[in-house]
Amino acid sequence: MAMIAAHADWSMDPRKRWVAVARRGREGWRMEAPVPVGEPALLAARLLAEGVPAVLGLDLPLGVPRGFAAGRPEGGFVEFLAGRAGDARFFTVNPGLEGVGRDAPFYPARGVKGMTRAAHAAALGLDGPGALNRWCDRATSTRPAGAPVFWTLGANQSGKAAITAWRDWLAPALAEGAPYDLWPFAGPLHGLLRPGRLALAEVYPAEALRQLGLRLHGSKRAEAARRALAEPLLACMAALGVEATSALAVMVRTGFGADAAGEDRLDCTLGLLCLIAVLDGVRPDTIPEDTMVRAWEGWVLGQALPLA
Repeated sequence: MAMIAAHADWSMDPRKRWVAVARRGREGWRMEAPVPVGEPALLAARLLAEGVPAVLGLDLPLGVPRGFAAGRPEGGFVEFLAGRAGDARFFTVNPGLEGVGRDAPFYPARGVKGMTRAAHAAALGLDGPGALNRWCDRATSTRPAGAPVFWTLGANQSGKAAITAWRDWLAPALAEGAPYDLWPFAGPLHGLLRPGRLALAEVYPAEALRQLGLRLHGSKRAEAARRALAEPLLACMAALGVEATSALAVMVRTGFGADAAGEDRLDCTLGLLCLIAVLDGVRPDTIPEDTMVRAWEGWVLGQALPLA
């Protein structure tokens, strides 16, 4: 089946948002070198304009924790997110706990002495700091726990990326009836592959690195570490039946560039390979048999179940 797949590495800084795109034809996949995302709605429109099934992976949370969702009137996360269009209060990052609540869950705006995730959870009416995490954020056999959706401080936080994507693109687009289907809320990924509709899925590059059997020796921020990954990464592409354009092959071998965006170009490439592995059945399209996961929390594409 002809298809287009893409993965966007996200950041609150538009200069750090890069996207890699691949197309599947009769000869298999052909992947292009990463380029800046630009306006997200325009990227989505370009993917849809090709007239074939299109899938976009996103390096940001798609879902909220079950304790936060409990008792809400909406039927699930997609309806909830559409309802946040224009809701400036919801997307405010609170500087103190006094402003935190179900209508403004993001915290903290800056580091404050004595702040804890336990206090954040209490302010949201949740049962302990663990309740800030979705099930897919919990530790697995191959990685530690991820950061909570509503937490906005620290190197591994994802809350600010969620804010910029939800507030500035996804919530308004869903409210206006954009032709987007969010996995896993709309069902298994392969069932969402339809011309005229864009499937969106949560994909994390760090998780993708593990899923692809790759190992980065050093920080991804270091050009030398990215350059050392070149041959294993090209071999991984070949094993997945992915042909790299000449521009992409050069980019891989040169460590994705010496500038600060090199890590972002690597990340969107890894995310796209993970997406292709699931589309081609190399990795399972896992969706746990859990009502709250399927309606509210979401899942990370290709991820195994967390530790008990």
